[in-house]
Amino acid sequence: MTEFKPHPLLTNPHLMTMVPTFMPRPREPKDQPRADKCVIEVASGSSVLTYVHLQPNHKSRPTLMIIHGLEGSSESSQVLGLGRKAMGKQMNVVRMNMRNCGGTLHLSNTLYNGGLSADVISVARHIQKAFELKDIYVAGFSLGGNIALKAAGELGEDAIGLFAGICAISPSIDLHASVESLARGINKIYEIHFLRGLTSKIRQKSVLFPERFDVEKLRLVKTIKDFDDIFTAPDGGYGDADNYYAQASAINLIPNIRVPTLIISSKDDPIVPFESFLSDKLKTPFVTLLAPDWGGHSGFVHARSEATGRDVSDKFWAEHRVVAFCLCKNSEGA
Repeated sequence: MTEFKPHPLLTNPHLMTMVPTFMPRPREPKDQPRADKCVIEVASGSSVLTYVHLQPNHKSRPTLMIIHGLEGSSESSQVLGLGRKAMGKQMNVVRMNMRNCGGTLHLSNTLYNGGLSADVISVARHIQKAFELKDIYVAGFSLGGNIALKAAGELGEDAIGLFAGICAISPSIDLHASVESLARGINKIYEIHFLRGLTSKIRQKSVLFPERFDVEKLRLVKTIKDFDDIFTAPDGGYGDADNYYAQASAINLIPNIRVPTLIISSKDDPIVPFESFLSDKLKTPFVTLLAPDWGGHSGFVHARSEATGRDVSDKFWAEHRVVAFCLCKNSEGA
């Protein structure tokens, strides 16, 4: 396994977090499978949009289902980058949008939240049956990583046969700790960025579902916790933000996971405090934790090129580790 060595210009955790979003990525190979749109109902009144890329011999190939982070979508650079790597290794790929994301505000009368593990399970079951898929691996970034881990923990032994494995990059496994981190010092820039997207969604949802969303309450929102207290928690049936964070955080469910699981989180992550990953709850034979000293939040830009297949210019280390983990576990189970 290649040890992570940060790009020499990105050893600052904030630069490592922000710069990769704007870094150019290799062009998509022409021979990769095209994306088919698939709208999947996950609950009464709520559907999500997925993009399904199937290999010609898709029934015999492993599948990677990818979930974006807070205010991301299936078009996020990380999702596309990981998907291309997986397809380059002959994996099927499913890019899943959470509720309301990727231009789908009209498909759900609710908001999305970090506890919607049932949506992931529903999508996995749907694609498994609809496309006769065998081995489904789930990979999530940040909030999506928390949701993926929570899904596996909730299912426990029942995950076997549905999930071949779980991968989480910089997962916010303790939502309360992450929200507190966002409210401190320079991290406020991330909070402002997220709030801009979240409040915009409320304004748009209020037009589509005026009986459910009151834009007047936005004047009370100054922080992510305010938003969760006023909008996310009541909408999701949690009551208030503290109860939402307690119920939706994956950390308490990780001991129940019974499928191979990879967690990648840097010790200098400015958004997800690394202390969360020191918990005894992660000390289970089913969980492998990779914890480099550097990497920022979901950044992990390597100091040198990763010689992977035909593409030797891609330096996104964590994404390579996810694909390698899936292929390794798949060969072990073959």
